[in-house]
Amino acid sequence: MNIAHRIRGIVLCVSVCLCSTPLISQIRLPRLVSDGMVLQRETPVNIWGWAAQGEKIRVTFNGKTYRTITGPNGRWNVTLAPMRAGGPYTMQVRGNNRKTGLASLLVKDILVGDVWICAGQSNMVLPMERVKEKYPEVIAQAHDSAIRQFFVVASPDFNSPHDDLPGGKWEPSTPSSVLQFSATAYFFAKALYDKYHVPIGLINASVGGTPIESWISEEGLLAFPEDIQLAHRARDTAYVNAVNRNALASAAESNRLVKERDMGLTGPKPWYDTTYEPWGWDPISIPGYWADEGVKGLNGVVWYRKDVDIPASMTGVAANIFMGRIVDADYLYVNGVLVGSTTYQYPPRRYVLPAGLLRPGRNRFVIKVVNYTGKGGFVPGKAYHLEAGGQDIDLRGDWQYKVGEAFAPVQGGVNINWSYQPIGLYNAMIAPLTLSTVKGYLWYQGEANTGNPSEYQRLLPALIANWRKQWGLGELPFLYVQLPNFMETQYLPSESNWAELRAAQSSALSVPHTGMAVAIDLGEWNDIHPLDKKDVGERLAYAAEKVAYGDEQMVFSGPTCENARTEDHKIILSFSHTGTGLMAKGDADLHYFSIAGADRKFVWAQAQIEGNTVTVWSRDILQPVYVRYAWADNPEGANLFNKEGLPASPFEIKSVK
Repeated sequence: MNIAHRIRGIVLCVSVCLCSTPLISQIRLPRLVSDGMVLQRETPVNIWGWAAQGEKIRVTFNGKTYRTITGPNGRWNVTLAPMRAGGPYTMQVRGNNRKTGLASLLVKDILVGDVWICAGQSNMVLPMERVKEKYPEVIAQAHDSAIRQFFVVASPDFNSPHDDLPGGKWEPSTPSSVLQFSATAYFFAKALYDKYHVPIGLINASVGGTPIESWISEEGLLAFPEDIQLAHRARDTAYVNAVNRNALASAAESNRLVKERDMGLTGPKPWYDTTYEPWGWDPISIPGYWADEGVKGLNGVVWYRKDVDIPASMTGVAANIFMGRIVDADYLYVNGVLVGSTTYQYPPRRYVLPAGLLRPGRNRFVIKVVNYTGKGGFVPGKAYHLEAGGQDIDLRGDWQYKVGEAFAPVQGGVNINWSYQPIGLYNAMIAPLTLSTVKGYLWYQGEANTGNPSEYQRLLPALIANWRKQWGLGELPFLYVQLPNFMETQYLPSESNWAELRAAQSSALSVPHTGMAVAIDLGEWNDIHPLDKKDVGERLAYAAEKVAYGDEQMVFSGPTCENARTEDHKIILSFSHTGTGLMAKGDADLHYFSIAGADRKFVWAQAQIEGNTVTVWSRDILQPVYVRYAWADNPEGANLFNKEGLPASPFEIKSVK
């Protein structure tokens, strides 16, 4: 990076004082060291930056002055003395040498508290804006200026670790700014702030859909040669460009054919036109997948239409329409006007209809749905309704549909997703943070690795060790979320990649100073992004209270199975983290235990709480060896909790006699 580019990148410079020379100083601070930042309390704090080689640097903060000289690489560091929580403070950074004269940078509104690195994939990204209907009062009261977030922009790089971020700024929590905070991280921070009244800084470095390998450095992946090979391939720009050109050409051809062949757009009038007279449309229900309503084996374009009677009291004002989730892409037309579109399946469909679009009486709603693979349609169990003028119209029920085009899944090359490749996000998003002084790490990730859960058992400890080594601050607390329940409920004992990955996550608790928030009861069968982020964040905070803040009395976890022994034809399970006792939540009986002999053919089992143990048996298994609990993608009904209300972690365990 040349010096001119570095100077242009400075966003913190509030004042520049020149002495005998008109030249501008080269002194620069990293993006993190900026207005509104939070510094870690009660430990020496690293402050760093860049300037001309040999330049004398003076940092003044909280009544103390620290001096250093820039090294041959242009970097300088000072270490601030440990401080108690407090603020706001101002930091002045001054440089002075014969070539550049004197320069002064002023960083304002600095708090001292606890700083947490928040990383992972989409469930860590998921902002408060996505849960605003669930937590309106929390958002309205989010005047928590002591809770601040720095959001790291996604920008993968496979060549080398970066020394700074391309952008970003610290944002204090307000009812408007909090909408962009990670919901999980915000509820975590709020729980800690409400208890300890200490400022909390959240550095959010997370990207949806990313596997764990992308967040580990090249050094940290040396034991994973296949991942190193993928990273090296991603560096080959000629290879990447060739693959991407092929994929883009294939996608462009597919889009061209869809547009040319979609009867909804190629007829005399498009099907969303208000003057179009429908013919040959058939009844269908929303929500639901068209494969479940007689349209089997179709990937393509399906149009939906419905005439909705709107009372005059709902017109003349802006309206909000909620169309749940749609697989995969959708285009919503109201009275012939395109009011919203989403290109992939996961975001909730929430569109705003401008004032004046709705009219009293009949209004035509038309939705074009494009599906590429699997079941297309409207995900059940979500909100489908129209709101305006304080009134609500349910949009579930009878609609009409017509197929616009059927096509095979896109063929050809696969466009390399840079965010998915090993080391790329570490280099660009984590490496620039490793000079910061922090309290610990929050990690919410795993969905992208369910295809190979056994490898995750090695990768998660590798990431923890890698980050701790790169920060060089010892065994900092590492807190993470176990995968929640998701997908259809299984009614017979079965194998499950999601259960295996949860087991891999549990095994990382053997790493010192780690804590896991169990979320097996907080998911949604029909959404990989469940909305209950409050309980997730608060359970992470419970783990922090024990692991990071040393509250030895804190019941921070649900029951964890430690060992199993066989007595007669039964297996006796012993648990840690039982709190004030075990309980079967919501029922007198325990559910979702299965048992097997040496052949590992599992059957449902009976289970009974006896003190702080659970006895498991089945009349069909006379020589039991293995027990599983909540072993499924979505073990709905699993109800072993402690009396503090925290769920037991899913497990498989082998008994000893």
